[in-house]
Amino acid sequence: MTRTEKANTTGSSAAKNRTGQVWSAPLPVVGAALSAGLIAVAVAGWLTGVGQAGEIADPGAVTRWGLPASRYIHHIAMATAVGAVILAAVAIPARVGPRSRQRRRDQKADRDQAAAADEHPLFARAMQIATVAAVVWTIAAIAVLVLSYSSLAGQPLSTSEAFSAGFLGYVQSIATGQAWMTIVVMAGIFATLVSAVRNQAGLFFTAVLGLTAIVPMALVGHSASGDDHMAAVNSLGLHLLGVVIWVGGLTALVLLAPEIRRQASVRTTKDQGGPELVGTLLRRYSVLAMLALITVALSGIINADLRIESPGQLLTTPYGVMLTLKTVATLGLAVIGWMHRSWIIPRLAGAHAGAGASPRGLEKPARSADPRRTTKLLWQLILVEVAVMAAVIGISAVLGRTSPPVTEELPPDATPARTLTGYDLPPAPDLSNYLTLWRPDWLWVGIILFLAAWYITAMISLRRRGTRWSIGRTLSFLFGLAILFWVTSGGPAVYGMVLFSGHMIQHMTLTMVAPIFMVLGSPVTLAMKSLPTRSDGTRGAREWILWLVHSRFSRLVTNPLVAAANFAGSILLFYFTPVFGLSLEYHLGHQFMIVHFLLTGYIFALVLVGDDPLPRRPPYPFRLIILLATMVFHAFLAVGLSSQEALIEASWFGNIGHDWGFSALEDQQRGGELMWGLGEVPAMLMAVMVAMQWSRTDKRETKRLDREADRTEDAELHEYNEMFAAMAEREERR
Repeated sequence: MTRTEKANTTGSSAAKNRTGQVWSAPLPVVGAALSAGLIAVAVAGWLTGVGQAGEIADPGAVTRWGLPASRYIHHIAMATAVGAVILAAVAIPARVGPRSRQRRRDQKADRDQAAAADEHPLFARAMQIATVAAVVWTIAAIAVLVLSYSSLAGQPLSTSEAFSAGFLGYVQSIATGQAWMTIVVMAGIFATLVSAVRNQAGLFFTAVLGLTAIVPMALVGHSASGDDHMAAVNSLGLHLLGVVIWVGGLTALVLLAPEIRRQASVRTTKDQGGPELVGTLLRRYSVLAMLALITVALSGIINADLRIESPGQLLTTPYGVMLTLKTVATLGLAVIGWMHRSWIIPRLAGAHAGAGASPRGLEKPARSADPRRTTKLLWQLILVEVAVMAAVIGISAVLGRTSPPVTEELPPDATPARTLTGYDLPPAPDLSNYLTLWRPDWLWVGIILFLAAWYITAMISLRRRGTRWSIGRTLSFLFGLAILFWVTSGGPAVYGMVLFSGHMIQHMTLTMVAPIFMVLGSPVTLAMKSLPTRSDGTRGAREWILWLVHSRFSRLVTNPLVAAANFAGSILLFYFTPVFGLSLEYHLGHQFMIVHFLLTGYIFALVLVGDDPLPRRPPYPFRLIILLATMVFHAFLAVGLSSQEALIEASWFGNIGHDWGFSALEDQQRGGELMWGLGEVPAMLMAVMVAMQWSRTDKRETKRLDREADRTEDAELHEYNEMFAAMAEREERR
């Protein structure tokens, strides 16, 4: 073969690689790493006795061993599918080459052919991984659903009519069956979407759907019953969120390894690949992995504290031994992650700054090293990391079927309050108890800590670059987060489950007080100024925020009339429909209530008094009219609640069983009065703020006009007077 023929062959192969038509995965190596999880399932099952036959009813060896194995496969496949979609949505360019207007017009003319030709090889590979993993996830979820029924019923797998009838009842009536059936449906929808969707917005919502499957997983198992149900479910949900992002992203990177190696050897434009893209991709995943690691570690500690009564049980009980092994493995993974972020990734990037990242968002490049040796070490460590992660997930699959030392049953002498809410009755309500009683809601604790840390870090980053940021804004935002923490984890959260008045304090503070201070902190403006800008076709945090601000959904929900109707009307629908009862009875309903009222209050305050960018902001007179109408509606609804003789959610508040000197109906009437006060006072404050903003705007406009007049020597006024003089002359001539 001549040199020219070799060059042509090489060029053809490179072209095939760039279009994603030729790719290979290190399946034997990855399979060996992932098999560590199955080995862990076998060892953990033997240590805990999960694989032993039952004394009363034995579902058979297939179910005993197949259930933890299928749970392990389910967890790995789910994490891989979701992790690959997340990487494709936020870290990998979807297209190669320049993105000119003519190119986009050509793509419109023949969209399918253009998409196939321009799709980035890494993006195409990531979506292939996600599609295959999603199919495996769906099949594994079906297996878990069937095997979990077999285990619960103590019946071996069969095609008999009795087994089928029992399975149908399990899916329809039992919480665990309903949860796993929901996961099966969500996995099937996810697999369908991931095989068809290729635009970044669609991938974003697909990833959110995949992460939502965590919710039913957190609602069943050991966290679904026992002491401190709310803290257990929320901490487990955060734990699963961190695991899916961490494990899924890493597994997807391993499967992307061949294409990443090819891209690392291509020294072309930044849009097409090269070391710049590889270093940037690894840095982006490193940030996600660091946040996920912190989430996994802290939530795991919280959940373990709820399941373990004493430190000695960590070594004397099967459940504790499994937790100890998970902890040791997680610490090892943290060390490997630190090596990636502080040593390997900077050397792999070398002198390259990274594609698509602005200088303010980059770390200082490390001294150049041999890329081959560094890359080899990188993938060796990643494979070790995957093997350890697989073993941890295998242990977790067995742990989910192992009884914890802390009993999950209610005590026989449980009070009515304990039976309804899962918690003992708090002391009589007074101001000191509202300020000193705490029951941490770990989901919102995590959200609040993340927002506070990000805001402070972003402000410090701006100041270091010489850009001023108001201390008043910072204090306002942090104070709003402090109020949110008190409402979700303090006295209002404690009494909101047993008293209508306590619930009203929680509701009105969520929707009328905390959002005002958070809006005045202008977090979106801070994000626009502090977050790095990407230019490689991917969307980072800044790009996603901009997309959301300018989206059709944003234009709809921030429309003044829609924001006001949603803010005021949701209160009426909430208290006079079964939604209120669902928020009391179900954990998911309670969290939905918090999210809904916080967001509706935030959007309402943003439209009226915020400084963050919006698609459209109403004029000041219209803002005051909206506030006046909202105040009237609140007053009308509050008077109605205060004078109502029928008890709302009587089956709940009427059966709490407190003896505090007032009836449930009297407490409900007090709640109506609190609604009036907690609604009208913040509304009046917002009206004052609107008036002050109106006055400042008028002053700025007046000063601008004065400067314009000075600059043009009142040319506009002279033209105006000359116009009237000309009109007067014409009248005189007539």
